[in-house]
Amino acid sequence: MSMVKPLDSLKRLVELRSREVDRLSADMASRQGERARYLGNLERLEQLRAGAGASGLASPALALNCADYKQAVTAIAAAHREDLALHEADMALAQQALIAAARRHEVLDQVHARKHGEAQRQARAGEQKQQDDLAAQVWLRGQP
Repeated sequence: MSMVKPLDSLKRLVELRSREVDRLSADMASRQGERARYLGNLERLEQLRAGAGASGLASPALALNCADYKQAVTAIAAAHREDLALHEADMALAQQALIAAARRHEVLDQVHARKHGEAQRQARAGEQKQQDDLAAQVWLRGQP
């Protein structure tokens, strides 16, 4: 029975670590969704730039307007790529934090399982001792 209190505390700690892993996993999924949006936006920006056509085929005013449009879309895409690179760096840090949390959880879970097994063995040994003591008492009372 002396192992029950520490085992409950250890079990609670394992549950807390599990929640931390779940929270970090959800955060990572959110970041992956955001990354996918960045990539989709970059693809659409590239399509917009390519869809603008050749800038030298129209009148000078239209050609200048088309060139300015392409330049603006290219600048937006470049800024988006920078934002994506920063986001991916943040994702890498978040991934490392998730891996570390999962390792901490796994270690605590293994310790808890081992301690729980030890407590069960001790409880069975205690029960067996009680049964042996009772059997010895019955046997001694039956002796003349």
